[in-house]
Amino acid sequence: MVDAAMSFRNQSSEEATRTGTPGPASTRMLADLAAYKSLAGKGAHAPAQSPLWVEHWLASTAADGFVAFLGTTGRPTLGLALEVVRSGPFRVARLMGGRHANGNFPVADPDYLRSGQFRADTLLDAIRSARPDVDALVLERLLPELDGVANPLLALPHVPSPNLALAVDLSGGFEALLSRVSGKRKRKKHRYQARKFESAGGFRRIEAQTAEEATRLIDDFFVMRENRFRKMGITGVFEDAGVQHFFRSLFCDALRQTPPPFVLHALEVDEKLRAVTGSSVSGTRLICEFAAIADDDLAHASPGDYLFFDNIAQACSDGFGVYDFSVGDEPYKRLWCDLETRQFDVVAPLTLKGHLLARRLRLEARVKSYIKNNPTIWRLAKMVRKKAAGEQQAADEE
Repeated sequence: MVDAAMSFRNQSSEEATRTGTPGPASTRMLADLAAYKSLAGKGAHAPAQSPLWVEHWLASTAADGFVAFLGTTGRPTLGLALEVVRSGPFRVARLMGGRHANGNFPVADPDYLRSGQFRADTLLDAIRSARPDVDALVLERLLPELDGVANPLLALPHVPSPNLALAVDLSGGFEALLSRVSGKRKRKKHRYQARKFESAGGFRRIEAQTAEEATRLIDDFFVMRENRFRKMGITGVFEDAGVQHFFRSLFCDALRQTPPPFVLHALEVDEKLRAVTGSSVSGTRLICEFAAIADDDLAHASPGDYLFFDNIAQACSDGFGVYDFSVGDEPYKRLWCDLETRQFDVVAPLTLKGHLLARRLRLEARVKSYIKNNPTIWRLAKMVRKKAAGEQQAADEE
């Protein structure tokens, strides 16, 4: 095994050409993602590690990014796309996308993963060599396995993620699924909602097929999500202009591929969008990356539930094996889900300072896990957060 790191910054394209194929402890500019794209085409990986995601994240946020490679001479076998960010006095290498990257799994050759040759110390040495300024490697919300292949990053120091990830087993098709999840009640509610939406001015389910449709859906989602988070007292993770540009360009550019690796759906009632979902594809999984509903006169009719019903039905007809609601334990997910996954977080110090950060992050993870896995405390915490948000909104209006 040898290691290499390919930097997106701080190196000339002339040196990139001269360096060529990744070699021992080398760095080079990744001008066209050619090696990374080639490796990504060999097997399933997390959407947030896909070349499309990486390209648009770098272009939209000006992230300080690089790829850590492992492999045999002349043939990369594992690639991990990272960005360097500040956390107080520390520099941290994390997965590109930050909190937007969920269910993470590296780009890798499946045969290499099954061989058991991955060496955690080799990966850490590659990162130290390429970026000696980085204090710690912090990788959050990592999948334990993908399509039956274990995540090699489990070999790194890790702790359980505070949040559960919930999903639906689609084996046997939609009818088989409904037989397991109170299908009669769901069908009855679905028909009732359809009548409600029809009487409100007519409705339709939209799958964005053009850049114009994708832009309309994603822009309405940003508004819905911001309003919802403000009422809940949660800091919005979609408010940054760079992040919004990233998601617009990602979903628009994805339409150039067949089938698109990222897709938007919406429920429109009386020519107004009432619910929006953004999904990604990873192997046999269709993953709901985000969702929101409009806070208006039809919110009581649960347009989000209606859209999920149709999205899951289509996922079954399209041959997906799992519909993944991603991280977060919410009542609307529990109405469908029969699969629970405890993802994990890696905290690997790379410097002496990094050991101090790792200790703090592990303590924070334990506290978050205790709060979120204790229903009474978590319910109280959300009530306090919502009350504080209401008081702040009233003060702002005054």
